Amino acid sequence: MRKQECVAMLLAGGQGSRLGALTRNIAKPAVAFGGKYRIIDFSLSNCTNSNINTVGVLTQYKPLLLNSYIGTGAAWDLDDAYGGVFVLPPYATEAGGQWYQGTADAIFQNIDFIDNYDPQYVLIISGDHLYKMDYSLMLEEHKQTGADLTISVMKVAWEDACRFGILTADEKHQIVKFSEKPKNPDSNLASMGIYMFNWKVLKEALIGDHQNSRSDHDFGKNVIPMLLNQGKRLCAYTFSGYWQDVGTIDSYYHTNMELLNPQSQFNIFEEDMRIFSNSNIYPPHYIGRGAVVENSLICNGSRILGDVKNSILSFEVSIEAGASVSDSILLPGASVKKGAQVFRTIVGEHAVVGEDAVCGNRKGQEITVIGDNQTVFKQQEGGSHE
Repeated sequence: MRKQECVAMLLAGGQGSRLGALTRNIAKPAVAFGGKYRIIDFSLSNCTNSNINTVGVLTQYKPLLLNSYIGTGAAWDLDDAYGGVFVLPPYATEAGGQWYQGTADAIFQNIDFIDNYDPQYVLIISGDHLYKMDYSLMLEEHKQTGADLTISVMKVAWEDACRFGILTADEKHQIVKFSEKPKNPDSNLASMGIYMFNWKVLKEALIGDHQNSRSDHDFGKNVIPMLLNQGKRLCAYTFSGYWQDVGTIDSYYHTNMELLNPQSQFNIFEEDMRIFSNSNIYPPHYIGRGAVVENSLICNGSRILGDVKNSILSFEVSIEAGASVSDSILLPGASVKKGAQVFRTIVGEHAVVGEDAVCGNRKGQEITVIGDNQTVFKQQEGGSHE
Protein backbone atom coordinates (compact mmCIF):
# COMPACT_ATOMS: atom_id res chain seq x y z
CA MET A 1 0.00 0.00 0.00
CA ARG A 2 1.17 3.53 -0.73
CA LYS A 3 1.53 5.80 2.29
CA GLN A 4 -1.31 8.32 2.58
CA GLU A 5 -1.16 11.58 4.47
CA CYS A 6 -4.81 11.28 5.57
CA VAL A 7 -7.20 8.33 5.63
CA ALA A 8 -10.95 8.79 6.15
CA MET A 9 -13.03 6.36 8.21
CA LEU A 10 -16.74 6.70 7.48
CA LEU A 11 -19.13 5.31 10.09
CA ALA A 12 -22.10 3.93 8.14
CA GLY A 13 -23.53 1.16 10.30
CA GLY A 14 -26.38 3.04 11.96
CA GLN A 15 -29.92 1.67 11.91
CA GLY A 16 -31.67 5.04 12.12
CA SER A 17 -34.64 3.50 13.92
CA ARG A 18 -36.44 6.85 14.24
CA LEU A 19 -36.94 6.82 10.47
CA GLY A 20 -39.28 3.88 10.96
CA ALA A 21 -40.32 2.17 7.73
CA LEU A 22 -37.57 3.90 5.74
CA THR A 23 -34.85 1.93 7.55
CA ARG A 24 -36.69 -1.34 8.09
CA ASN A 25 -34.59 -3.06 5.42
CA ILE A 26 -31.60 -0.77 4.90
CA ALA A 27 -29.12 1.26 6.96
CA LYS A 28 -29.80 4.97 7.39
CA PRO A 29 -26.87 6.08 5.15
CA ALA A 30 -28.46 4.10 2.28
CA VAL A 31 -31.82 5.91 2.48
CA ALA A 32 -32.65 7.79 -0.72
CA PHE A 33 -32.58 11.58 -0.52
CA GLY A 34 -33.21 14.49 -2.85
CA GLY A 35 -34.31 12.34 -5.77
CA LYS A 36 -31.04 11.03 -7.20
CA TYR A 37 -28.95 10.64 -4.05
CA ARG A 38 -28.57 8.43 -1.02
CA ILE A 39 -27.56 10.02 2.27
CA ILE A 40 -24.04 8.55 2.18
CA ASP A 41 -23.36 10.37 -1.11
CA PHE A 42 -22.73 13.61 0.76
CA SER A 43 -19.90 12.29 2.95
CA LEU A 44 -18.31 10.34 0.08
CA SER A 45 -18.49 13.40 -2.18
CA ASN A 46 -16.95 15.56 0.54
CA CYS A 47 -13.98 13.18 0.62
CA THR A 48 -13.56 13.41 -3.16
CA ASN A 49 -13.88 17.20 -3.12
CA SER A 50 -11.27 17.34 -0.33
CA ASN A 51 -8.72 15.20 -2.24
CA ILE A 52 -8.99 12.35 0.27
CA ASN A 53 -8.82 9.22 -1.86
CA THR A 54 -8.66 6.46 0.76
CA VAL A 55 -11.93 5.84 2.59
CA GLY A 56 -12.91 2.97 4.85
CA VAL A 57 -16.70 2.57 5.11
CA LEU A 58 -17.67 0.79 8.32
CA THR A 59 -20.98 -1.02 7.85
CA GLN A 60 -23.05 -3.13 10.22
CA TYR A 61 -26.87 -2.89 10.11
CA LYS A 62 -28.40 -4.51 6.98
CA PRO A 63 -25.53 -3.51 4.69
CA LEU A 64 -26.50 -5.29 1.43
CA LEU A 65 -27.87 -2.27 -0.45
CA LEU A 66 -25.10 -0.02 0.85
CA ASN A 67 -22.40 -2.49 -0.21
CA SER A 68 -23.75 -2.89 -3.72
CA TYR A 69 -24.37 0.85 -4.09
CA ILE A 70 -20.79 1.80 -3.17
CA GLY A 71 -19.28 -0.85 -5.42
CA THR A 72 -15.78 0.11 -6.52
CA GLY A 73 -16.29 3.77 -5.58
CA ALA A 74 -15.99 4.86 -9.22
CA ALA A 75 -19.12 7.05 -9.00
CA TRP A 76 -17.26 9.27 -6.52
CA ASP A 77 -13.87 8.94 -8.27
CA LEU A 78 -12.70 6.80 -5.35
CA ASP A 79 -11.44 3.81 -7.38
CA ASP A 80 -7.85 5.03 -7.00
CA ALA A 81 -5.08 2.53 -7.70
CA TYR A 82 -3.22 3.60 -4.55
CA GLY A 83 -6.23 4.12 -2.33
CA GLY A 84 -9.94 3.67 -2.97
CA VAL A 85 -13.09 3.02 -1.00
CA PHE A 86 -13.31 -0.13 1.14
CA VAL A 87 -16.39 -1.59 2.84
CA LEU A 88 -15.35 -2.77 6.32
CA PRO A 89 -17.94 -4.90 8.16
CA PRO A 90 -17.21 -6.55 11.53
CA TYR A 91 -15.21 -9.75 11.10
CA ALA A 92 -14.08 -12.79 13.07
CA THR A 93 -10.50 -13.41 14.26
CA GLU A 94 -8.76 -16.21 16.16
CA ALA A 95 -9.90 -14.50 19.34
CA GLY A 96 -13.51 -14.51 18.10
CA GLY A 97 -15.63 -11.82 16.54
CA GLN A 98 -18.39 -9.44 17.50
CA TRP A 99 -20.43 -6.50 16.27
CA TYR A 100 -18.95 -3.05 16.61
CA GLN A 101 -19.66 -2.07 20.21
CA GLY A 102 -19.44 1.70 19.68
CA THR A 103 -17.93 4.32 17.40
CA ALA A 104 -14.47 4.00 18.95
CA ASP A 105 -14.62 0.19 18.88
CA ALA A 106 -15.49 0.30 15.18
CA ILE A 107 -12.25 2.17 14.47
CA PHE A 108 -10.28 -0.02 16.91
CA GLN A 109 -11.32 -3.17 15.03
CA ASN A 110 -9.89 -1.64 11.84
CA ILE A 111 -6.50 -0.49 13.14
CA ASP A 112 -4.77 -2.90 10.74
CA PHE A 113 -6.57 -1.31 7.76
CA ILE A 114 -5.39 2.16 8.77
CA ASP A 115 -1.86 0.96 9.52
CA ASN A 116 -1.61 -0.37 5.96
CA TYR A 117 -1.51 3.25 4.75
CA ASP A 118 0.70 4.55 7.58
CA PRO A 119 -1.10 7.93 7.67
CA GLN A 120 -0.18 10.96 9.70
CA TYR A 121 -3.84 11.87 10.12
CA VAL A 122 -7.16 10.04 10.33
CA LEU A 123 -10.46 11.75 9.59
CA ILE A 124 -13.52 10.20 11.21
CA ILE A 125 -16.91 11.11 9.75
CA SER A 126 -20.49 9.86 9.74
CA GLY A 127 -22.38 8.55 6.73
CA ASP A 128 -25.78 9.86 7.80
CA HIS A 129 -25.40 13.65 7.79
CA LEU A 130 -26.23 16.09 4.99
CA TYR A 131 -23.66 18.82 4.38
CA LYS A 132 -20.91 20.07 2.09
CA MET A 133 -17.48 20.48 3.63
CA ASP A 134 -13.90 20.74 2.42
CA TYR A 135 -12.02 18.56 4.91
CA SER A 136 -8.68 19.81 3.57
CA LEU A 137 -9.35 23.21 5.20
CA MET A 138 -9.97 21.45 8.51
CA LEU A 139 -6.75 19.46 8.09
CA GLU A 140 -4.78 22.63 7.37
CA GLU A 141 -6.06 24.28 10.56
CA HIS A 142 -5.33 21.07 12.48
CA LYS A 143 -1.70 21.30 11.37
CA GLN A 144 -1.40 25.01 12.12
CA THR A 145 -2.72 24.67 15.67
CA GLY A 146 -0.55 21.66 16.44
CA ALA A 147 -3.61 19.82 17.73
CA ASP A 148 -3.76 16.14 18.60
CA LEU A 149 -7.46 16.18 17.78
CA THR A 150 -9.56 18.76 15.97
CA ILE A 151 -13.35 18.61 16.28
CA SER A 152 -15.60 20.32 13.75
CA VAL A 153 -18.23 22.36 15.61
CA MET A 154 -21.14 24.67 14.97
CA LYS A 155 -23.51 26.67 17.13
CA VAL A 156 -26.96 25.15 17.65
CA ALA A 157 -30.14 26.47 19.23
CA TRP A 158 -29.90 26.36 23.03
CA GLU A 159 -32.97 24.14 23.27
CA ASP A 160 -31.24 21.56 21.03
CA ALA A 161 -27.87 21.61 22.81
CA CYS A 162 -28.75 18.66 25.07
CA ARG A 163 -28.85 16.41 21.97
CA PHE A 164 -25.17 16.96 21.10
CA GLY A 165 -21.68 16.69 22.45
CA ILE A 166 -21.15 20.22 23.82
CA LEU A 167 -17.77 21.85 24.24
CA THR A 168 -16.21 25.03 25.53
CA ALA A 169 -13.19 26.54 23.77
CA ASP A 170 -10.87 29.41 24.68
CA GLU A 171 -9.90 32.38 22.49
CA LYS A 172 -7.29 30.21 20.73
CA HIS A 173 -9.98 27.61 19.87
CA GLN A 174 -8.49 25.11 22.30
CA ILE A 175 -11.14 22.91 23.91
CA VAL A 176 -11.20 23.15 27.70
CA LYS A 177 -14.40 21.24 28.42
CA PHE A 178 -16.47 18.57 26.68
CA SER A 179 -19.81 17.05 27.77
CA GLU A 180 -21.74 14.40 25.85
CA LYS A 181 -25.46 15.31 25.65
CA PRO A 182 -25.55 17.30 28.93
CA LYS A 183 -28.91 17.83 30.62
CA ASN A 184 -27.98 21.42 31.47
CA PRO A 185 -25.53 22.62 28.79
CA ASP A 186 -23.37 25.65 29.58
CA SER A 187 -22.52 26.20 25.90
CA ASN A 188 -24.28 25.81 22.56
CA LEU A 189 -21.12 24.96 20.62
CA ALA A 190 -21.89 21.46 19.37
CA SER A 191 -19.69 18.70 17.99
CA MET A 192 -20.67 17.64 14.46
CA GLY A 193 -19.13 14.20 14.95
CA ILE A 194 -16.31 15.06 12.52
CA TYR A 195 -12.87 14.39 13.99
CA MET A 196 -9.36 14.96 12.63
CA PHE A 197 -6.83 12.94 14.66
CA ASN A 198 -3.09 12.50 14.63
CA TRP A 199 -2.96 8.77 13.96
CA LYS A 200 -0.40 7.99 16.67
CA VAL A 201 -2.55 9.73 19.28
CA LEU A 202 -5.73 8.05 18.08
CA LYS A 203 -4.19 4.58 17.95
CA GLU A 204 -2.89 4.85 21.50
CA ALA A 205 -6.28 6.14 22.68
CA LEU A 206 -8.17 3.32 20.97
CA ILE A 207 -5.97 0.66 22.56
CA GLY A 208 -6.40 2.25 25.97
CA ASP A 209 -10.15 2.53 25.56
CA HIS A 210 -10.39 -1.09 24.42
CA GLN A 211 -8.66 -2.23 27.58
CA ASN A 212 -11.15 -0.35 29.76
CA SER A 213 -13.98 -2.80 30.52
CA ARG A 214 -16.16 0.01 31.89
CA SER A 215 -16.05 2.03 28.66
CA ASP A 216 -18.90 2.29 26.17
CA HIS A 217 -16.18 2.58 23.51
CA ASP A 218 -17.69 5.78 22.19
CA PHE A 219 -15.80 8.88 21.03
CA GLY A 220 -18.09 11.40 22.71
CA LYS A 221 -18.64 9.52 25.97
CA ASN A 222 -15.19 8.05 26.46
CA VAL A 223 -12.33 8.84 24.08
CA ILE A 224 -12.61 12.64 23.94
CA PRO A 225 -12.94 13.07 27.74
CA MET A 226 -10.00 10.68 28.19
CA LEU A 227 -7.79 12.76 25.90
CA LEU A 228 -8.77 15.95 27.71
CA ASN A 229 -7.87 14.36 31.04
CA GLN A 230 -4.50 13.31 29.59
CA GLY A 231 -3.74 16.92 28.69
CA LYS A 232 -3.79 16.35 24.93
CA ARG A 233 -4.29 19.40 22.73
CA LEU A 234 -7.87 19.42 21.44
CA CYS A 235 -9.03 22.24 19.17
CA ALA A 236 -12.34 23.34 17.66
CA TYR A 237 -12.82 23.95 13.94
CA THR A 238 -15.83 26.21 13.36
CA PHE A 239 -18.06 25.25 10.44
CA SER A 240 -20.50 27.87 9.16
CA GLY A 241 -22.18 26.04 6.29
CA TYR A 242 -25.32 23.92 6.10
CA TRP A 243 -25.40 20.71 8.17
CA GLN A 244 -28.36 18.50 9.00
CA ASP A 245 -28.92 15.17 10.70
CA VAL A 246 -32.13 13.77 9.21
CA GLY A 247 -32.82 11.51 12.17
CA THR A 248 -36.63 11.68 12.19
CA ILE A 249 -39.40 11.44 9.61
CA ASP A 250 -40.21 15.10 10.18
CA SER A 251 -36.62 16.31 9.61
CA TYR A 252 -36.19 13.95 6.65
CA TYR A 253 -39.33 15.28 4.98
CA HIS A 254 -38.64 18.97 5.57
CA THR A 255 -34.96 18.75 4.57
CA ASN A 256 -35.96 17.12 1.29
CA MET A 257 -38.60 19.75 0.65
CA GLU A 258 -36.05 22.53 1.26
CA LEU A 259 -34.49 21.54 -2.04
CA LEU A 260 -37.53 22.95 -3.83
CA ASN A 261 -36.89 26.42 -2.40
CA PRO A 262 -34.53 28.45 -4.64
CA GLN A 263 -33.53 30.54 -1.62
CA SER A 264 -32.59 27.55 0.55
CA GLN A 265 -29.11 27.47 2.09
CA PHE A 266 -28.96 23.81 1.09
CA ASN A 267 -28.15 24.13 -2.63
CA ILE A 268 -27.38 20.96 -4.61
CA PHE A 269 -27.01 22.93 -7.86
CA GLU A 270 -23.80 24.76 -6.93
CA GLU A 271 -20.94 24.16 -9.34
CA ASP A 272 -18.36 23.88 -6.56
CA MET A 273 -18.43 20.99 -4.09
CA ARG A 274 -20.61 18.86 -6.36
CA ILE A 275 -22.44 15.87 -4.89
CA PHE A 276 -21.94 12.64 -6.81
CA SER A 277 -24.11 9.51 -6.81
CA ASN A 278 -24.28 6.02 -8.26
CA SER A 279 -27.68 6.53 -9.90
CA ASN A 280 -26.76 7.67 -13.40
CA ILE A 281 -27.56 4.43 -15.25
CA TYR A 282 -31.20 5.22 -16.05
CA PRO A 283 -32.73 6.66 -19.24
CA PRO A 284 -34.13 10.21 -19.35
CA HIS A 285 -37.39 10.93 -17.55
CA TYR A 286 -40.57 11.22 -19.60
CA ILE A 287 -43.42 13.69 -19.07
CA GLY A 288 -46.46 12.70 -21.12
CA ARG A 289 -48.87 14.86 -23.06
CA GLY A 290 -51.40 16.44 -20.72
CA ALA A 291 -49.33 15.82 -17.61
CA VAL A 292 -48.79 18.78 -15.27
CA VAL A 293 -45.51 19.17 -13.35
CA GLU A 294 -44.93 22.19 -11.09
CA ASN A 295 -42.02 23.06 -8.77
CA SER A 296 -40.70 19.51 -8.55
CA LEU A 297 -37.50 17.51 -8.90
CA ILE A 298 -37.85 14.66 -11.41
CA CYS A 299 -35.10 12.08 -11.77
CA ASN A 300 -33.99 9.81 -14.60
CA GLY A 301 -36.10 6.84 -15.58
CA SER A 302 -39.35 8.34 -14.29
CA ARG A 303 -42.55 8.32 -16.37
CA ILE A 304 -45.17 10.93 -15.57
CA LEU A 305 -48.62 10.83 -17.16
CA GLY A 306 -50.51 12.46 -14.26
CA ASP A 307 -50.06 15.61 -12.18
CA VAL A 308 -47.10 16.34 -9.90
CA LYS A 309 -46.84 19.48 -7.75
CA ASN A 310 -44.24 20.53 -5.20
CA SER A 311 -42.78 17.03 -4.96
CA ILE A 312 -39.56 15.05 -5.33
CA LEU A 313 -39.53 11.98 -7.56
CA SER A 314 -36.55 9.65 -7.40
CA PHE A 315 -35.40 7.54 -10.33
CA GLU A 316 -37.72 4.98 -12.00
CA VAL A 317 -40.89 6.44 -10.49
CA SER A 318 -44.18 5.94 -12.35
CA ILE A 319 -47.21 8.27 -12.17
CA GLU A 320 -50.12 6.98 -14.25
CA ALA A 321 -52.73 9.06 -16.05
CA GLY A 322 -55.36 10.59 -13.80
CA ALA A 323 -53.15 10.28 -10.70
CA SER A 324 -52.06 13.33 -8.70
CA VAL A 325 -49.11 13.77 -6.36
CA SER A 326 -48.51 16.88 -4.26
CA ASP A 327 -46.13 17.88 -1.44
CA SER A 328 -44.71 14.35 -1.45
CA ILE A 329 -41.47 12.39 -1.76
CA LEU A 330 -41.43 9.27 -3.91
CA LEU A 331 -38.39 7.03 -3.46
CA PRO A 332 -36.78 4.88 -6.20
CA GLY A 333 -39.15 2.63 -8.11
CA ALA A 334 -42.33 3.90 -6.46
CA SER A 335 -45.53 3.70 -8.49
CA VAL A 336 -48.80 5.64 -8.33
CA LYS A 337 -51.61 4.00 -10.29
CA LYS A 338 -54.34 5.79 -12.26
CA GLY A 339 -56.82 7.84 -10.31
CA ALA A 340 -54.79 7.71 -7.07
CA GLN A 341 -54.23 10.83 -4.99
CA VAL A 342 -51.12 11.32 -2.86
CA PHE A 343 -50.76 14.24 -0.42
CA ARG A 344 -47.86 14.98 1.94
CA THR A 345 -46.63 11.39 1.78
CA ILE A 346 -43.28 9.61 1.65
CA VAL A 347 -43.71 6.63 -0.66
CA GLY A 348 -41.01 4.01 -0.05
CA GLU A 349 -38.82 2.25 -2.59
CA HIS A 350 -40.83 0.09 -5.02
CA ALA A 351 -44.01 0.80 -3.06
CA VAL A 352 -47.32 0.97 -4.95
CA VAL A 353 -50.26 3.30 -4.45
CA GLY A 354 -53.14 1.38 -6.04
CA GLU A 355 -55.85 2.63 -8.38
CA ASP A 356 -58.07 5.36 -6.88
CA ALA A 357 -56.35 5.07 -3.50
CA VAL A 358 -55.96 8.21 -1.39
CA CYS A 359 -52.83 8.65 0.73
CA GLY A 360 -52.31 11.48 3.18
CA ASN A 361 -54.49 14.32 4.37
CA ARG A 362 -54.69 17.42 2.21
CA LYS A 363 -55.66 19.64 5.14
CA GLY A 364 -53.50 18.22 7.95
CA GLN A 365 -49.80 18.57 8.76
CA GLU A 366 -49.16 14.90 9.47
CA ILE A 367 -46.70 13.11 7.20
CA THR A 368 -47.83 9.74 5.87
CA VAL A 369 -45.18 7.07 5.27
CA ILE A 370 -45.58 4.02 3.04
CA GLY A 371 -42.83 1.47 3.62
CA ASP A 372 -40.58 -0.06 0.97
CA ASN A 373 -42.28 -2.68 -1.26
CA GLN A 374 -45.70 -2.02 0.31
CA THR A 375 -48.97 -1.63 -1.58
CA VAL A 376 -51.84 0.65 -0.60
CA PHE A 377 -55.15 -0.45 -2.13
CA LYS A 378 -57.70 1.79 -0.48
CA GLN A 379 -58.14 5.18 1.13
CA GLN A 380 -55.59 5.92 3.86
CA GLU A 381 -55.89 8.95 6.14
CA GLY A 382 -52.49 9.86 7.56
CA GLY A 383 -50.08 7.73 9.60
CA SER A 384 -47.59 5.09 8.51
CA HIS A 385 -48.28 2.06 6.38
CA GLU A 386 -45.62 -0.60 6.62
